[in-house]
Amino acid sequence: MMANRVGEPGALSRPDLDGEPVLQIRDLHVRFDEGRGAHALRGVDLDLHRGELLAVVGESGSGKSTLGLAVQQLLPTEARPELSGSIVVNGTEVVGASKTKARHIRRDWVRAVFQDPMSSLNPTMRIGKQLEEACAGDATALEWLTRVGIPDPEAKVRAFPHQLSGGQRQRVMIAMAMAANPAVVVADEPTTALDVTVQAQVLELIRSLRDERGVAFLFVTHDLAVASAIADRLLVLYHGRIVEIGPTSDVVGSAAHPYTVALLKARFGIDVDRSTPLPTIPGDPPGASESLHGCSFAPRCVLAEPACTEQEPPLVAVDQHPGLAACFRSRSVSSEVWDRGSGEWSMPEATGSAGNIVEVDNVSKSFSHSRFGNRSTQTLALDQVSLQVQEGESCALVGESGSGKTTLLRLVAGLVTPDVGTVRFVVEDQPQMVYQDAYASLTPWLTAGDLIGERLRRQHLPRSEYKARVEAALKMVGLHASIAEVRPPYLSGGQRQRVALARAIVVPPRLLLCDEPISAVDVSMGAAMLNLLQQLRLRLRMAVLFVTHDIAAARFIADRIVVMKAGQIVEAGDSDEVTHHPQHAYTQQLLAALPAPVG
Repeated sequence: MMANRVGEPGALSRPDLDGEPVLQIRDLHVRFDEGRGAHALRGVDLDLHRGELLAVVGESGSGKSTLGLAVQQLLPTEARPELSGSIVVNGTEVVGASKTKARHIRRDWVRAVFQDPMSSLNPTMRIGKQLEEACAGDATALEWLTRVGIPDPEAKVRAFPHQLSGGQRQRVMIAMAMAANPAVVVADEPTTALDVTVQAQVLELIRSLRDERGVAFLFVTHDLAVASAIADRLLVLYHGRIVEIGPTSDVVGSAAHPYTVALLKARFGIDVDRSTPLPTIPGDPPGASESLHGCSFAPRCVLAEPACTEQEPPLVAVDQHPGLAACFRSRSVSSEVWDRGSGEWSMPEATGSAGNIVEVDNVSKSFSHSRFGNRSTQTLALDQVSLQVQEGESCALVGESGSGKTTLLRLVAGLVTPDVGTVRFVVEDQPQMVYQDAYASLTPWLTAGDLIGERLRRQHLPRSEYKARVEAALKMVGLHASIAEVRPPYLSGGQRQRVALARAIVVPPRLLLCDEPISAVDVSMGAAMLNLLQQLRLRLRMAVLFVTHDIAAARFIADRIVVMKAGQIVEAGDSDEVTHHPQHAYTQQLLAALPAPVG
């Protein structure tokens, strides 16, 4: 007999840690390719209680998303997953459940909020209809849209997903998850693609609904600042294993595993010292198919000793906090384990006397959007915008989604043309672009060497010089020459980003365009990418136009910050002045929405 569902409105305002767990995981292993390939989760044990919000953090490839998918029984079938151990949701075993039973579990007890709501919403069905199908209680679709803060809910209930903004679509996904009155909600990077103001609103919405309805959340994120702002407990995964778990404030304040400390150190705010590189974790995480003796983190750890490579440390109680950690040297761990990056770089001199490399003069740009019923609407993306980027300058465009920053970047790249106004390059050299999704910009059947060498072919170089130039570009972005023979599907996320950057700078451009290159990566990879961009622009004397919704990243990388809202520039100036003495109310709003610093 199936257990009763949980989560009546107003059920509780804090986790019921003394009650029976609504999610209980024991010795969970997940292997792909029928156990012969990647070992994604390695003996995970976990209890999640009613009303608790547990954040799962770690670098890309650590197993965070695999854990969430396993709970939902949504692991990709093409990868031939093999599960062992136990996952019990509300008293019912999930591992080994039939497809029909798994569907019932997802319908009644486990709901999800994914990173990309558009991939989860039916594009041909009105929002209200999709919400009605999810509702398990008396509340209507209109009431749920009102509850999650959708403006003009009477109109939005009749809208289609494409007619809503990204933040509104995410609110709809949260409403659909909560309206089903589940026991557990798996939220997989629900705020990653959102700008800081919408992110703050969505986090507050999740927190308030959790408190109101007593639902347990498994919250997957790569952002420790987001995790610390919302979670009751923090779980740190590395190479498919739990390396630390405990109350969020205790783990953040007194981490007991060097990997946790490294993640905390890599997260930075608007007050970071720009004169030195950001701290990063040396090396790369091991692949899921790699089997390492002892502690998987030992090859990257500054505290590693011979015993760490001989035996796997157990997850045990630690002195620093009332939680657990898997480290033989936990008593030696402190926040000073990882210091700031060394090797100061000289910041560029003032660019006031330098000439402009590109001049954008009074441009406007509108886009037409087709709608059902053969109607179309016009969206004004840029409204009389002017911008100059000087030789060797780094300029960051910041603003919320829909502010026009990416459209402006694409105008400079020549990918779209303005309706009015001009974009003029003072130099003949064409800019190069690094995209947010590096994998989508790399041809999957070509090797990294072929991709990087594309810009060299018109120079008709001897093969030896061609190869040397490709290897030099790989070296500049911190990759071994052997990567030239590897195709993109077999590269890690960080390697793909670096290959895309190597392709852009193999013939050093005068202007490098970057479109949200760190928005979807973990904190250490993001810090490494920012360090690399800063080093390359100084070494190659490139100008950089950097689009981001992270104003802290903008301050670190840029000499000048340009703030955009509704297709217009509302503030521009020296990066320190804009971030520490903002003049416009919108800039102040962006800064106020930043998550509090951690670590």
